[in-house]
Amino acid sequence: MLQPKRTKFRKQHKGRIHGEAKGGFLLNFGSYALKATEPERVTARQIEAARRAITRHMKRQGRVWIRIFPDLPVSAKPIEVRMGKGKGSVDRWVAKVKPGRIMFEIDGVSDTIAREALRLGAMKLPVTTRVVAREDW
Repeated sequence: MLQPKRTKFRKQHKGRIHGEAKGGFLLNFGSYALKATEPERVTARQIEAARRAITRHMKRQGRVWIRIFPDLPVSAKPIEVRMGKGKGSVDRWVAKVKPGRIMFEIDGVSDTIAREALRLGAMKLPVTTRVVAREDW
């Protein structure tokens, strides 16, 4: 699964996801892409599950690009532990996704296969998405 090799600080504040995506909103690599339409935190497991669903439907033809990276640590305390005693340890890594952000791009497959693969990948993600194509620009 995706996670940073090293970070400057072990833990971070939660923060909020405000506004539209400032970058990563255009197709750069492939012909078809999955674009987020709402703000949400996407975990490394969800990214990997979506990638597997996409590549499995494409039958390992073509190419897939993952345009988001989970670089935000989310901490959690163990179950049935009392309040206090500091912040919990890092439990998982997430990527903050803003509306308009391109999450996956694919190329090298037909239109119908590409759209169905991205639809199956979108089912694994907690955000509402839409499929965009290069000819739509």
